[in-house]
Amino acid sequence: RATQRDGLTLIIGSNHPAVIIVRVAVASNGGRHRLLFGSRLGRNSCPVRPLRPLHFFGQEHGYDTILAFMPGHDVTAIILAAGVARRLAPLTDRTQKSLLPVGGRPILAWMMAALHAVGVPRVVIVVGHCADQVTALSASAPPGMVVQFIDNPAYRLGSAVSLYSSRDVIVGGPTLIMDADVVFPREFLRRLVGSAAPNALLVDGGFADTGEEVKVYTKYDRVIALGKKVVPEGWDQIGEGVGFFKCSAEAGSELVRLLEQVIEESHRLCEYEDALHLLVSRQHVQPVDVTGLPWTEVDFVEDLRRAQAEVFPAIARLEGP
Repeated sequence: RATQRDGLTLIIGSNHPAVIIVRVAVASNGGRHRLLFGSRLGRNSCPVRPLRPLHFFGQEHGYDTILAFMPGHDVTAIILAAGVARRLAPLTDRTQKSLLPVGGRPILAWMMAALHAVGVPRVVIVVGHCADQVTALSASAPPGMVVQFIDNPAYRLGSAVSLYSSRDVIVGGPTLIMDADVVFPREFLRRLVGSAAPNALLVDGGFADTGEEVKVYTKYDRVIALGKKVVPEGWDQIGEGVGFFKCSAEAGSELVRLLEQVIEESHRLCEYEDALHLLVSRQHVQPVDVTGLPWTEVDFVEDLRRAQAEVFPAIARLEGP
């Protein structure tokens, strides 16, 4: 829709779910436009942060300016979908865990749709167990999404090896590192991608400690430790890590070095969270709270039943049709 403000014609609207249109003020100089400020529209929009415009049409189109911003367009998602998932056997004997259906679609398909909805255009999936099934799913990826694969032949070892196999992507720019077995609402990614912090970790403060959760400890609004058995000396809050980490290229270079360290020390039998635990003492990692939102990690058959009967219906009610 077109509105008039301060002598400028503003075009507000979009037919793409990943595009956020902003109300802007511009300065005009000989037909060239310069963005002075912008504010996002909509109650579910992310915090304002500097972003590159996807589209800019000037006076040659009959308007003063049209600006559209996509918050995740400079981020690559790395999805770890290589493991065997023995605790879900026999369901995963001949199927990749991320392809188990919830709400009528594979978990991984929901994940790619959520990434597309927040403007993440490129997904790199680390594959191993039943890799051919995962690669076949890329044919149904959302329009415009680029999906690439990295094969981890040592997929029976710890997840640190899978993440390390994507090291070239990690050091190449901002990434979202994601476990492939999480059923979650799109709001998770809106908050994570929209966070002003270059390094951020999703945390649920309303968890019940069964010993299986990766616990995240924070102090002064900074992640100071994480792991299933790690307990730091002093902390302010504790929550469960969802398994989604936004990582800057700078932190990514250090993360790769720490992955090398923990892989060597453990003889390749460690999880990537061991490297993240070391990283948070070297890089500022911001917790992003998702307490109260419906989600689950699928590790056991009971998790899959709960995802289908409780979590997915709650997500559907939250997101609407």
